Amino acid sequence: MKTNYNLPCNIAQTLNIIGDKWTLLILRQLMQGHDTFKEILDNLEGIPSNLLSNRLKSLESDNLIVSELYQPHPPRYRYILTKSGEDLSDVFNSIILWGEKNLQKCYKQLTHSDCGNKIELQYYCPTCNRKVDRNEISVSGNNNKTAPN
Repeated sequence: MKTNYNLPCNIAQTLNIIGDKWTLLILRQLMQGHDTFKEILDNLEGIPSNLLSNRLKSLESDNLIVSELYQPHPPRYRYILTKSGEDLSDVFNSIILWGEKNLQKCYKQLTHSDCGNKIELQYYCPTCNRKVDRNEISVSGNNNKTAPN
């Protein structure tokens, strides 16, 4: 059963799409190039096949992935990230950076491919053409109140 938060909040509404158990890990598999049901199933130890099938259908209905028939008999599909699905790579990178800083055992690090050094997240304002410090950021919404998300 899909989680449903009825809150006027970007985080809550995003969690309605990607917040179910296994969903982010399925998307990560697709980002890593594992694009068939079998490849995803083989690389996610412990996920039941019926749950994977349901999550893939849900991701497709939410327009994060599209399915492409690559074998007609029996029908086999390849799953491809949409632009919206690909845009989640920034979320994944932020989670990796958070993990570097806060997990007791860190498994991954983001590094600059040119020099091999660790990278950091920065905010940028294209209007001012400058980096923005975290304490200079505010969140505005349709109700004219500043919100935490």
